[in-house]
Amino acid sequence: MTERSLRPLTEEEYLALEEASPVRHELVGGIPYAMAGASLDHNLIVTNLVALLKPLARAQGCRVYSETARLKVSEDTFYYPDVMVVCGPKAHPLYETAPCLVVEVLSPGTEAQDQRGQRSYLEKLSHYLRLPSLQAYLLLEGARPGGVLYRKTPSGFREERLEELLILPCPEGTLKLEEIYEGVA
Repeated sequence: MTERSLRPLTEEEYLALEEASPVRHELVGGIPYAMAGASLDHNLIVTNLVALLKPLARAQGCRVYSETARLKVSEDTFYYPDVMVVCGPKAHPLYETAPCLVVEVLSPGTEAQDQRGQRSYLEKLSHYLRLPSLQAYLLLEGARPGGVLYRKTPSGFREERLEELLILPCPEGTLKLEEIYEGVA
């Protein structure tokens, strides 16, 4: 092992690693973790969601990012959400910091390959819900239509099981669950 792998990376070291690496890494507590590949259904859900969110986001002056866009959640932690919506100026040329919506698609295949497993889901949930800009965090099932939306309220985040219609606070709009899962086996 090299000296660099024995200590947490700085932001600059992490961004340099990502620039040079053919594999994406999330940085958690300064430690890089290689990301697993995703299934075609996972990719299709993400693609469908981006297509549905894009007109809403554009009309409200926001941007939609998918899978390869970094989100800095703390000084030593960066994630690659499956989808995020950001309103306002860009934080940095290489990452965002203030999304109003973050979406993760849970895939059995990628969860099994994730070195951090269930801890990863809980860790991300904890980090995302602390973001001051976040209005909603959406977790979508990868195997079948469904999931959970964490909606920001004056008293904190409220968990809502998904029904046929998904009402988003940011970007404001309504999506049909069947359209998100269109073409998924």
